[in-house]
Amino acid sequence: MKRLFAPIALIIAATVTTGCQSLSAPPPVELRGTGDLGLIIERATGSVLVVDHSEHEILGRVEGLGDLSHASVVYSRDARYGYVFGRDGGLTKVDLLTRTVTDRVIQSGNSIGGAISQDGRYVAVSNYEPGGVNIFDSETLDTVAEIPAFYTNAQGEKDQSKTVGLVDAPGNQFVFSLFEAGEIWTVDMYSNPPGINRYQAGKEPYDALITPDGRFYIAGLFGEDGLSMMDLWEPEQGVQTILPDYGKGEQRLPVYKMPHLEGWAIADGYAFVPAVGRHEVLVADMEDWSMVQRIPVQGQPVFVMASPDNRQIWVSFAHPKNDVVQVIDSRTREIIRTLEPGKSVLHMEFTPRGEEVWVSSRDSDRVTVYNTRTLEELATLPAQKPSGIFFTNRAHQLGL
Repeated sequence: MKRLFAPIALIIAATVTTGCQSLSAPPPVELRGTGDLGLIIERATGSVLVVDHSEHEILGRVEGLGDLSHASVVYSRDARYGYVFGRDGGLTKVDLLTRTVTDRVIQSGNSIGGAISQDGRYVAVSNYEPGGVNIFDSETLDTVAEIPAFYTNAQGEKDQSKTVGLVDAPGNQFVFSLFEAGEIWTVDMYSNPPGINRYQAGKEPYDALITPDGRFYIAGLFGEDGLSMMDLWEPEQGVQTILPDYGKGEQRLPVYKMPHLEGWAIADGYAFVPAVGRHEVLVADMEDWSMVQRIPVQGQPVFVMASPDNRQIWVSFAHPKNDVVQVIDSRTREIIRTLEPGKSVLHMEFTPRGEEVWVSSRDSDRVTVYNTRTLEELATLPAQKPSGIFFTNRAHQLGL
């Protein structure tokens, strides 16, 4: 692993002058909590914005985070530090109060996301190249474990698979899927060394989620119809297929962007699922995982997210119809509003109690804030090609 930054122990109060340019160190840290803070990814510039969602305010920008074209963030238990997972294999620890990088390592050649353990001690990163999961001490970013995703391919040869859908789970576990191998692995971080169990799943899992109670791990499948679901309370039962008949005998549309299953909408006993290659949101009864409805929407859904009170389902879309967001009433399952936040909507994030939702529009260089009761625009914030929005309440939620 290549360490790029040493931990920052103090803030230097001096001012350095070079020629006509004056460079000042950050001001002393303001005494405040972090519960209403968050990070917004600026994907094109390798930077993040530190924001205050109570005041709709940008507090500062942190730069030098590498390739953030598919970046995500998890938080320490005290919600002071954000761990940013970059596409270039970089794992960066950001201090939200000092608005500085405290540590950074390059841990692979191509990574796709990560998770923090239930006890907050470990940060895991899911990698495409080389395929596998690397686990780090959350305080120091020292390596704890390296788990290469080896499997036997169709030719009977040893191969290495991309890993996707990495989440934290109860029992201090990590769970992830292997794309080429079609498997789901669990990692027990209470064991030393970590205990690994492997389960056969469907063809080409591309992303996954864990239900809010931490019981079910569900992987979307690119290589076949249906989804793979694992009951983490009864892992010995193996992986079962849910919604197996969806799409049989139908012509798929070209897939412009794979749906993201993280943030799946689960409301009133039903799961609202983005359909791959179709202009639909699927509704499944969580009692038996049967499909009960298809909701037509204006494009291919990418994010299908429930508000914290589960009353609304917010849907964003893939190119070329990605300049709008549609809001579905979870009771009537009807579209109640189509909003236009800007060009190339990439992500949405609800405030912790759900009174607002923040929406990033990459090609409009802004983030738009909506009131979820009135669906009216409250504020806009400038940002450089914004994508993911991550508030610190994620520190206390499973699977985010």
